[in-house]
Amino acid sequence: MPQPPIGRFPIPDLKDLPEDIRARILAVQEKSGFIPNVFLVLSHRPEEFRAFFAYHDALMDKPGKLTKAEREMIVVATSNANQCQYCVVAHGAILRIRAKDPLVADQVAINYRKADITDKQKAMLDFAMKVSASAWAVSDEDFTVLRQHGFGEEEAWDIAAIAAFFGMSNRLANVTSMRPNDEFYLLGRVPVQ
Repeated sequence: MPQPPIGRFPIPDLKDLPEDIRARILAVQEKSGFIPNVFLVLSHRPEEFRAFFAYHDALMDKPGKLTKAEREMIVVATSNANQCQYCVVAHGAILRIRAKDPLVADQVAINYRKADITDKQKAMLDFAMKVSASAWAVSDEDFTVLRQHGFGEEEAWDIAAIAAFFGMSNRLANVTSMRPNDEFYLLGRVPVQ
């Protein structure tokens, strides 16, 4: 059976992309062994590709009190709520790797309230989900709850920004019909051969 297309819009040839974008895609391929489809789909619009990944990196790769696994938990939980198959599958793989736990991503995606995560992480995800679904309703009370769990203002901003950014990302992935790479399904589940 032929492989379905990875997206709804044209995918440029790597050789036709601007040098900086081609270099970034090839670096990701070198590191992971494949090119995540998000890079190919978004390369359709180079300026937006650059802006998207600059903000992604600023949120997901920065130092701070939120761990990289916690940042991925936010992506997985909110992406599930937004019914984004690509982001749940891709970031679920990254979460499994960063948490060193083959089960956590499925638990967080399906029902983070019953996942094997800390109460602090559940409070983090409660806030992220509220930002994702009804940011207009966020109140001082939400910040009080976060503080009770040890989150300061900077962490609250990070949680909100990640939920908001991936809300946009989820919508783009759904509209473009972005297909998760097959490689993501096994990452972090089975030992590397």
